[in-house]
Amino acid sequence: MKKLLLVALALALICGSAYAAEPVKIGLMGPMTGSWASEGQEMKQVLDLLAAELNAKGGLLGQEVVVVSEDDGGDPRTAALAAQRLATQGIVGVIGTYGSSVTEATQNIYDEAKIIQIANGSTAIRLSEKGLQYFFRTCPRDDEQAKVGAQAIEKMGFKKVAIVHDNTTYAKGLADEAKGILDANKDIEIVFFEAIVPGERDYTAILTKMKGFEPDVVFFTGYYPEAGLILRQKQEMNWDVPFIGGDATNNPDLVKIAGQDAAAGFYFLSAPLPKDLPSEDAKQFLEAFSKKYGNPPSSIYAVLAGDGFRVLVHAIAESKSTDPDKVANFLHNDIKDFPGLTGKISFDDKGDRVGEVYRVYQVDDQGQFILMP
Repeated sequence: MKKLLLVALALALICGSAYAAEPVKIGLMGPMTGSWASEGQEMKQVLDLLAAELNAKGGLLGQEVVVVSEDDGGDPRTAALAAQRLATQGIVGVIGTYGSSVTEATQNIYDEAKIIQIANGSTAIRLSEKGLQYFFRTCPRDDEQAKVGAQAIEKMGFKKVAIVHDNTTYAKGLADEAKGILDANKDIEIVFFEAIVPGERDYTAILTKMKGFEPDVVFFTGYYPEAGLILRQKQEMNWDVPFIGGDATNNPDLVKIAGQDAAAGFYFLSAPLPKDLPSEDAKQFLEAFSKKYGNPPSSIYAVLAGDGFRVLVHAIAESKSTDPDKVANFLHNDIKDFPGLTGKISFDDKGDRVGEVYRVYQVDDQGQFILMP
């Protein structure tokens, strides 16, 4: 009897030891509250799902994976505090965040702590020009976005262009890049270049001023809450000038804020939306997400956060280590055409994603986002 008890105890210890070691902690920093809350909340859903699937298959390096989340509120100051909290919790790497100025406030904190950071929605060029060894991003950069935006403006035949930004790191950077490209085209004139103040409720003054310059198109490089308000107020002024938005206007809430009629016809730049992802892996992921949460993900930035999680996990597994130098080296040099949910992923020596990603979408009269041919 004593022998049987010892055998049973040994088996219990063996079975219970699968996750007996310290878990592998992966951080998530996103805007769980604030004006971009829908983005952060969906980012968390994606990482929670992927971590659960990974743990069901045995975890990572024989250890359980735990996602440690912090809310950056979409605000640089809040983000710096969130990064400091995450840096003390033994995380291997952090996924996030959404806004470029928010990410910029955290970069040095993670770099000094030797924590891998993989941003998912922060496209400002200067983020990867600082020589930070541990910084990566699964989203493309604003110079690529500006190029695609300028090509769209040229292809559609617009000659007089207004550009409006909001002075954030992302929006001003994209506006400057687009202006530089369009200025080089002798057939196109930038007739208006100005900034709004994000978070305001009335943009009729700048709309009225801009209307006086009679642009053929407006390129708005700010975020979707302000874009939605501007579209609604533009319609109330009976001004039917077409608008093109940068990728930060890509959010279903834009239609809710603007109203379906005012949003119809709006163009925007984006990585392929979740519904347009072609790979079998992506389709299986979307099915699993819908089964768990009752609907597919609405934001591509949440899926890009998932790609950050997947490449980090892959790098840890292949390097057989959580040492940040080994993981960073693997991400820089050994990941080639990794099958991401949003397409093939490789990184250059700056941590930027390699390859073209951006597409042009238009909002139809039902409020749906339609990929342009």
